[in-house]
Amino acid sequence: MKWAVSSMVGAPTLNGTAGSMIALLDAFLVNGFGTKAVDSAQVTSGVCRMAITGGSAAQDHCVIQLAGVTGSGVALNGLQRVKTAAASYVEFLCDLPDGPLSGAITFKIAPLGWEKVFSGTNLAVYRSADVTGTRMYLRVDDSGGTNARVVGYEHMRSLTDGDGPFPTAVQVAGGGYWPKASTATASARAWTVSGDSKTFTIHMHTAGAGGESGCVWGFGDFKADKSGDTYACMLQCASADVAASTSFQTSSVEYASPSSGVNTFLPRSFTGVGSAINGGHGCEAHVEVAGVAGTANNPKVPQYPNPADNSLCLTRKVIFERNVSKRGIQRGVRIPVHMCYMAFAWQDKLVDPETGDVLMAIKCGSPAGTSAQGVIFVAITGDWE
Repeated sequence: MKWAVSSMVGAPTLNGTAGSMIALLDAFLVNGFGTKAVDSAQVTSGVCRMAITGGSAAQDHCVIQLAGVTGSGVALNGLQRVKTAAASYVEFLCDLPDGPLSGAITFKIAPLGWEKVFSGTNLAVYRSADVTGTRMYLRVDDSGGTNARVVGYEHMRSLTDGDGPFPTAVQVAGGGYWPKASTATASARAWTVSGDSKTFTIHMHTAGAGGESGCVWGFGDFKADKSGDTYACMLQCASADVAASTSFQTSSVEYASPSSGVNTFLPRSFTGVGSAINGGHGCEAHVEVAGVAGTANNPKVPQYPNPADNSLCLTRKVIFERNVSKRGIQRGVRIPVHMCYMAFAWQDKLVDPETGDVLMAIKCGSPAGTSAQGVIFVAITGDWE
């Protein structure tokens, strides 16, 4: 899986202007960004160190795409996970014998490897390239300033012609809302994106570039309870313009409750019959008090760290057909069940003791919040299943 943040060198700018969301999605899903030339590269004891000048977009644990290696090191071209990134070098693990690498070597932040199947002026349609998933379509209308409008489709033939929309025009006219900026200006806003070949989440702080708050949304496959669920895809979005709101959103990923989250739109029921469903989301365990993750002083796990073992207790997001059935688990997301939001800053890293995955903290709570309000974690290494 892969991730990127707005603080990376050369990262695309998200703001309150038309097209900035598509520029971000193009970079993360399809093209990558931040191409950097390597001065020299040397393998020593299973570690390849690439010397650079002037820093790069790379950060510890991110995935880069290497190109231009020739000779005995040609197999290194492609995806590599960064071990250590510094101002003058970037390192990753490899299994080559000691020695220098040859070629005009470059690297960039690697994209997820999705497809951009249709495009127009401030319009785009994206699709996973992973044939093991549902491969449903995400249509993005980024012609507005403060919001992008989003709709999932079971199938599309062009920018304007598709079958099986979720949400439908009756559920949310014009498509769901992904808030970009609280005002229609060119000032940069903070963002965090993470995902794999089937699913991604996107965090945006509409009030500024500091990342102190914001909301998290998502698109793609979830881990289905039903074997062979060919409609196990979701679009998480707002149903109205909340770009300037400083209140928590029951539709965003960070809303922690047993089962009362809304606006997780699903293309069909688990039966495969009918049309789009306004599904729900909740938490798998420990949560009894609804609110922003990391803020509610939950009666089951009231303190952080957990007094018995000094741990951080996490739970997973559940996807529902409300009042009908649990459909599955949201991939890659971990929800804390403590009052712990002040203990973590945006982009803090920690290791999940159960899986060994590296997790990254995302501060959240409301689209345009101006202070720390909540926190969730996304896996940035390992398997998103």
